[in-house]
Amino acid sequence: MKLTLVATCMFGLEKQVGEEIDALGLHRLETMDGRVTFEGEEADVARANLSLRCAERVFIRLGYFPAHSFTELFDGTNALPWEEWIGREDAFPVKGHSIRSALTSIPDCQSIVKKAVVERLKRRYRVDWFRETGVKYQIEFFLFKDMAALMLDTSGVGLHKRGYRRESNAAPIKETLAAGIIDLARIRENDTVCDPFCGSGTLLIEAGLKALNIAPGLNRSFAAERLGFVSDKAWRAARSEAADAIKRGAKFRAFGYDIDGECISLTLSNAKKAAPQLNITAERRDIRDYVPPADELKIITNPPYGERMLEVEQAREIYRAMGERLLPLNGSQL
Repeated sequence: MKLTLVATCMFGLEKQVGEEIDALGLHRLETMDGRVTFEGEEADVARANLSLRCAERVFIRLGYFPAHSFTELFDGTNALPWEEWIGREDAFPVKGHSIRSALTSIPDCQSIVKKAVVERLKRRYRVDWFRETGVKYQIEFFLFKDMAALMLDTSGVGLHKRGYRRESNAAPIKETLAAGIIDLARIRENDTVCDPFCGSGTLLIEAGLKALNIAPGLNRSFAAERLGFVSDKAWRAARSEAADAIKRGAKFRAFGYDIDGECISLTLSNAKKAAPQLNITAERRDIRDYVPPADELKIITNPPYGERMLEVEQAREIYRAMGERLLPLNGSQL
């Protein structure tokens, strides 16, 4: 069965998400700020959740219709075949967003959508009350320019939660944003990467996962595994496909440095959780003592700056040191 799927993402990562969808052999339908709509089948729900590095969530879009008024929102939602997805005992909470639309009150839209789904299911199941004690089907609406998209969340916890970073430093970069930066750096399987401000190691780990072609969702679970519309067979096949695609002969290496010894411990611990085969080393070192760990490497970093972690003058000192230690290097890419 053909499904309309939506991958949401941080603003600015639409291009990367679209290219990842292309790499899965799937057909893109539309791209807009923060989301890419594409076609797929049951198995592609599993493949997308496992493999998309820069997406935040994957949704199944059940309906798309004009909603200039609450009446149109109710009628459009009520016309959708919710009973084909949601069982008699299942929970179905509602949340959503409205941008540049006449219906601006999110709580009111939530109530209308919930009522419309309830009324539809009441007719189909011939009951007057839903206990909602079963599996949770998260319904999400998205109103944009008075068009409503009604969707089911297949990811559950956001896709940036890979499972390896249960602990982090004070100002960690989001894994999906890190993956987007790594994509722009064109990391390859035999590259050497260095982060002189490694923090909890996110950039290094995402670089390693990309270089070895390790699916970012390989070590976590997803909401759709509990919802029933994607078979266990499809999930097993998707995980097997992802495991077979790992570049086990890659020569990727990564080096991390940080002035904080706790960050070094976090980097090493997180790297081990992410994938034991990642060749990542880390040690405590000040940027003023930076020495390139290899003849040719790519330096990718998210240094602290005045508004994020430090006083402005401290940040200026760090950036002066970066210029002195990093810019004269030959053969490196910053």
